[in-house]
Amino acid sequence: MSAKHPIIAITGSSGAGTTTVKRAFEHIFRREEITPAVIEGDSYHAYDRAAMKQKIAEYSEQGKNISHFGPDANLFDKLYETFKEYGETGMCKRRYYLHSEEEAEPYKDLKLQPGQFTPWEDTPENTDLLFYEGLHGGVKTDTVNVAEVVDLLVGVVPIVNLEWIQKIHRDNLERGYSAEAIVDTILRRMEDYINYITPQFSRSHINFQRVPTVDTSNPFIARDIPTPDESFVVIRFKNPKNVDFPYFLSMIHDSFMSRPNSIVVPGGKMGFAMEVVLTPIIQELIENKKK
Repeated sequence: MSAKHPIIAITGSSGAGTTTVKRAFEHIFRREEITPAVIEGDSYHAYDRAAMKQKIAEYSEQGKNISHFGPDANLFDKLYETFKEYGETGMCKRRYYLHSEEEAEPYKDLKLQPGQFTPWEDTPENTDLLFYEGLHGGVKTDTVNVAEVVDLLVGVVPIVNLEWIQKIHRDNLERGYSAEAIVDTILRRMEDYINYITPQFSRSHINFQRVPTVDTSNPFIARDIPTPDESFVVIRFKNPKNVDFPYFLSMIHDSFMSRPNSIVVPGGKMGFAMEVVLTPIIQELIENKKK
């Protein structure tokens, strides 16, 4: 951890609500005039799209699984080194994973295709902090502990049935995968999900967990994704000692406390609640940096 060059990591699987988090942080950074160095979790995958498909087939032939949730398909050591380097120097290397034709368009001169990585490059100079969003901002293995070099670790995680509903709908409607293929992917990832994704939310400083108020007991037949207004968001603080809960309750209408370290807010107010909760924490990081 570094007071001079702070690191903020948002960790959560795709579809967990990380887009809402990114938007909330963008608002905070703009309002507080903070210039972040931004890195993306997908850029620390070990294989591009074509190579990953080949690896999945190779592992399957051996009766084993590999997934983007686990260490075999990711550069956890590289992610740790990136955080550590930024914390020490305020600079690090980054690259991008090109998900789509639209993202690949600016790199057509390099003849890069969707599913490939851009070359590694230096982050801009004179940034105020490092901002990471991805799957593994707080991952820990036998050899690497990424969480220990993060100053603010925020977990964004829906309950698992809601996460599956979101994945099924996204992969079916946007990517054209069959229901059977999506279920196979969920099963293939399950061991890595339990061992490497879930434990991160016990290391995070704050968690935002969306909980639907409609029946999601069988996610594999759900016709619709529960809307934010059909949900609550549980905000859990690892250390509630200096948290100003009365202020949060006064600012966020219809919120209430469910435990001494948790506040519950309406799902539609998730983005606003994030800004209210996270702004003073980020202000403190910047003040410590200046000192």
